[in-house]
Amino acid sequence: MVNKLKKYFALTRLGVLETLQWRIALCVMVLGNLLYLTLIFFLWKAIFASAGTDVVNGMTFEMTMVYLVLATSLYGVVELYLVWEIGRNIQSGKIVLDLLRPFKYKQYVFWENSGSLLVNFLFTFLPTFIVVRLMTKGTIPLGINLIYFLLAFVFSIIINYNIDFIVGTICLYTESIWGINIMKQMLVSLLSGATIPLAFFPDRVAAVVKYLPFRAIYDTPLTLLMEADPDWHTVVSKLGFSLFWVIAISLFSNLFWRLSIKQVTVNGG
Repeated sequence: MVNKLKKYFALTRLGVLETLQWRIALCVMVLGNLLYLTLIFFLWKAIFASAGTDVVNGMTFEMTMVYLVLATSLYGVVELYLVWEIGRNIQSGKIVLDLLRPFKYKQYVFWENSGSLLVNFLFTFLPTFIVVRLMTKGTIPLGINLIYFLLAFVFSIIINYNIDFIVGTICLYTESIWGINIMKQMLVSLLSGATIPLAFFPDRVAAVVKYLPFRAIYDTPLTLLMEADPDWHTVVSKLGFSLFWVIAISLFSNLFWRLSIKQVTVNGG
């Protein structure tokens, strides 16, 4: 077990070093997020101004902006662009070499990208969290909610990773992933709360979305983070929902991979 963990942590270390080599890409991502946040600031400012009230669907303008700023920075951490990587490996034939490694492929791909996840968390989300906390003078409470957030955050990584792995596996059948992945990114961004807080969804749509795994990726961690002292019913229901989808979607992705791996063909070399 210890030797296996050493292998995984070695992959994480290599991922950290590789990510830090692309510092310009990291800076471009940060600048892109700042531009995006500038646009949504004026968009939501106009929405609240037209509403004629300080509170819309239980959220103030400040709460909405804090939610969206953190969601944007969290997206930079959770989104590993794994589908593109799996698709390219399948198309080039590199996946055959990856399957020969002393790791299960699914675990290898995750730990290979874990270094990027760690770097983005430390250099994107954490600074954003600190700045938002200071600028809003305590809108984000510091207490037990941080532990709930970290648990939900770990669950969100696992859920999003498995969704990406399932979509990437589809490339074994299609040998092309572009259109499917674009659709996946749009659905996840919209239905997870990354683009629009789920509190603003129409009741009928929200009634359906609340049963889907997507809200566990962004909405659940962020709502737990922004509540100072959530009651136990809220915590258990939200974390329990996330845990259910962690187990369900992990089992499904494992089964789908085992059935699909038989479709491997080498087009490149």
